[in-house]
Amino acid sequence: MGSTRRRAVLATALGSALAAAGCIPLAATGIAVGTIMAVDRRPISVQAADTEIELRAANRLPDAIRGASGVGVTSFNRRVLLTGQVPDEAAKAEAERTVRQIAGVREVFNELEIGPRASFGAVTNDTSITAAVRGAFIERKGLSVHPVKVVTENGIVYLMGLVTTSEATGFSDAASRVAGIRRVVTLYEYLSDEELAKINAR
Repeated sequence: MGSTRRRAVLATALGSALAAAGCIPLAATGIAVGTIMAVDRRPISVQAADTEIELRAANRLPDAIRGASGVGVTSFNRRVLLTGQVPDEAAKAEAERTVRQIAGVREVFNELEIGPRASFGAVTNDTSITAAVRGAFIERKGLSVHPVKVVTENGIVYLMGLVTTSEATGFSDAASRVAGIRRVVTLYEYLSDEELAKINAR
């Protein structure tokens, strides 16, 4: 199977998964996911692996812990960020253990908080902050929104991505200037200029 065909098949699979989860309308998945995959710095196989990790975590956590509905799972380059709220320390530890057992997971960042689920107002505010951070990236000269995944939880902004050191500084500074955030947590993996040039040449 050629690379173009593989990309189309994976884009369709990822789009169907996202649509099934209610993330984007099914009719839009071909365009939306295909565009995202085209500019993502991760290999297509890793993008697919990240989607699979998130889906497996969503399936396993409800059986593993109480309060699983309050847990957010974000996988980027097979490094998993756990955000949200759980009822106690035991649930927090078990959530991490469950995710670590998923095939392909390289690392887990357990940022779960102990307490009740976030209110609708808090969730809405986090969504607004994420949009504002992405807007700040677009407005900053020399930056693109695509290399970095933005996750906001309770006013804390998490940045995950494959970036050069100079890009990292720009992304972090742009995010830190957005109003309403509590702090910025960076979970980058770093690329040399030569590595980035090879990725861009793919």
